[in-house]
Amino acid sequence: MTRPTLKPLDQQAIVVTGATSGIGLAVARRAARRGACVFLIARGEPDLKKLCEELQAEGSRVAWAVADVADYDALAEAAEKCRRLFGGFDTWVNNAGVTIFGEIRETTIEDQRRLFDTNYWGVVNGSTVAVEHLRERPGGGAIINVGSILSDAPVPLQGVYSASKHAVKGFTNALRMELIRDGAPVALSLVKPAAIDTPYNRHARNLTGQAMQNPQPVYATHVVADTILYCASHPIREITVGGGGRLIASFYAALPGVAEPLFARFAPSLMRDRGSAYQPYEDGLYDPTDDGLDEEVHYPMVRQFSALAEIRKHPGISGGVLAVLAGVGLAALLLNQRTGPTRFDQIRGRFGHGHALDDRDDRRRFDVDALRGRLDDFTETLRHGLSDATGRASELTDDARHNAGRWWKDTRKSSRKAMKKHGKTARRYAHDAGGYAREHAKEGGALLALATIAAAVGAAALDARRPDSRIRSLGKF
Repeated sequence: MTRPTLKPLDQQAIVVTGATSGIGLAVARRAARRGACVFLIARGEPDLKKLCEELQAEGSRVAWAVADVADYDALAEAAEKCRRLFGGFDTWVNNAGVTIFGEIRETTIEDQRRLFDTNYWGVVNGSTVAVEHLRERPGGGAIINVGSILSDAPVPLQGVYSASKHAVKGFTNALRMELIRDGAPVALSLVKPAAIDTPYNRHARNLTGQAMQNPQPVYATHVVADTILYCASHPIREITVGGGGRLIASFYAALPGVAEPLFARFAPSLMRDRGSAYQPYEDGLYDPTDDGLDEEVHYPMVRQFSALAEIRKHPGISGGVLAVLAGVGLAALLLNQRTGPTRFDQIRGRFGHGHALDDRDDRRRFDVDALRGRLDDFTETLRHGLSDATGRASELTDDARHNAGRWWKDTRKSSRKAMKKHGKTARRYAHDAGGYAREHAKEGGALLALATIAAAVGAAALDARRPDSRIRSLGKF
């Protein structure tokens, strides 16, 4: 495969689909501020114009085109416009996506197909257009497909979305292999975000009738945007943004038989936003939304950093840090030894292997035969001592068993006597209380019967205070 020559960001022209909301908006803004020429693609013309004016006011080179990624011809026309204005592009980011909250069997086939038109066929169309341009461009370039961690670990209520992202993953991997076979200078990356703080839920078609949210941990949009822009200048095959999502996906891959029942039971509850009232937002399944340029919706707690993504982006630095930490640990271990690194040599010298370093080491050297004799004597003494201790322990055990058996017999005999005596007393109290209750049923009913039983219990408690009380002797038992 001919390796692509990926330029620094400030020398690139970058195409971003779904550029007016969430991750796409964050990518467009950060790429423009780093000096790249940015070409924006989305369905909503008002938001495109507004974003273009915002970035141009900051001194960036920005252009836009209205296009639905499900329309191949519209995307091809947008790419042609980018070639006319910027002389072509170096990176194409397939980011546009929509979702549906609801069970698969309650989602119409028409809605499912529409979701696939955007999420899957939009990636296919964008990748096809980009490949045809980049394979002929000197130095090639990069295509970055935004997938999802749900391609590795699907969840209920987002089954159609999970299926579309699973299709995106399969398409991306297959296309990469074809590019390798053809020797095309194109780097194809798959970025899989976990839960991200975007208006994704507001733009979703919601069939549940409940407010929905992304379960924690939630990451900021700029964390994904920085990863995408890193892939634009550093070829990475696949990268996950968000350690929480990676942990869930790993659990699902390792134990699907355990994970699926747990997801089925708890995922819908975790996605429900109990702190918000349900509002039927205008979803973006068929038509573009017009709710302003929002990157984030401000969850209560948003993580601003993904250690997993940083390790994946900088494996050399991560490996170097681990090596340094391991070296420091080894050095600390050796320095904490009493004799330092020469400990092994000194031990060998003491046992007569090798030459001593000086006369003092000769004096400290052991006679191996004498040491063996001492060890044999010590072993024999220890064996006799253990034998004597075992015999004594056996005798003590027999005595303890005999005493415990006798104590248990005496205790069981006395307990039977006590239970027999006090059982008669308890039955008499109960009989008297029952008779009293029956005689006064008309006057007091069940309430008076309960009061009588309580009086009997109180009498028993008073009797327990006497020194010769039978109840006290029972309590001691």
